[in-house]
Amino acid sequence: MVIPLSLSGFRRSTVDIALVVPMSGPAGMFGPSCEACAAFAVGDINAAGGILDRPVRLHPVDAGAPLPVLAATIDRMVGAGMVDGVVGWHLSNARKVITPQTAGRVPYVYTTFYEGGEDSDGVYMVGETPEQQLFPALRWLRAEHGIRRWCVVGNDYVWPRETARVTKEFADTTADIDIVGQTFVPLGGRDFRQALELVRRSPAQGVLLFMVGADCAAFNRAFAEAGLDGDRLRLSMMIGEDVLYAGGADSTRGLFTASGYFESVVSSAGMDFGARYLREFGPAAPALNNIGESCYEGLLLFASLAESARSLDLRAIERNASRVSYGGPRGEVRVRGAHTTQPVYLADADALEFSVLAELSS
Repeated sequence: MVIPLSLSGFRRSTVDIALVVPMSGPAGMFGPSCEACAAFAVGDINAAGGILDRPVRLHPVDAGAPLPVLAATIDRMVGAGMVDGVVGWHLSNARKVITPQTAGRVPYVYTTFYEGGEDSDGVYMVGETPEQQLFPALRWLRAEHGIRRWCVVGNDYVWPRETARVTKEFADTTADIDIVGQTFVPLGGRDFRQALELVRRSPAQGVLLFMVGADCAAFNRAFAEAGLDGDRLRLSMMIGEDVLYAGGADSTRGLFTASGYFESVVSSAGMDFGARYLREFGPAAPALNNIGESCYEGLLLFASLAESARSLDLRAIERNASRVSYGGPRGEVRVRGAHTTQPVYLADADALEFSVLAELSS
């Protein structure tokens, strides 16, 4: 039994972190990569001396659990002093129930790109916002491929709806980019008839795809089978190689994405990370992708925040956060406010792999 720190005054000999990643649900396919990259990060951190001279331990939590269960689990772990912080890749609806349990209590590093606007006490974001990722990709596709008119197809929850909203605002103030329609499919849904018909009947030259994991793979198959990939591009914002595998090579023609990490980026840091990952986990390892890699980044950020502050106290971390930077697979990453700055790349799908086309400017 772990004695709560607040009651005993005893400092554990480890730094314990709740790793909140999807192990079930539509995003569950990303779980193995997230867990592998997180374990890899802990190995590297502990080899370098741990956090505050203490080894790190992870406590996996299923982000795909029902939201009330997830909230209660995090509240119990934090309240009982079982964990010193929370790190993880998960959907925005999960983040919305986690932040009330961590705010003002423990550091929380959210590793995925998201819709923007998060300002809860003690939350730091590794991932890109639309201003850093999506909007530059739209400008690039307008300039290079002449894609002006877009329709939105997304899952029906906070990230797709909020991202669609801010994208419409961006389009309204940007010459030659228009959002001409949108539709949303329930998480886990497989009835894409309305979405496909919207695409078919609209004047859209491209589809902004805000869908998750297995849902995204299933939609890509339906999109290709409907023959819609012949003259319309797709820009998918939550996709890794595992989604390409699940959808199949026939579903990836004209498919683009943007991210802060691709295994195919030619850099010494990125290539070294990919080689070490393969040596660590072997050829049967979970697919190395931007989603899993973000968990590696999140743990590096957590460690860097604590080391800079020489404390896990939120106020000490906040005072020192502006001085935090670290080197990782994405290169040098710096903290600016509650977010990080990093390069962002645009890639297209070449069968079952991503090929990087350009570094985007925000």
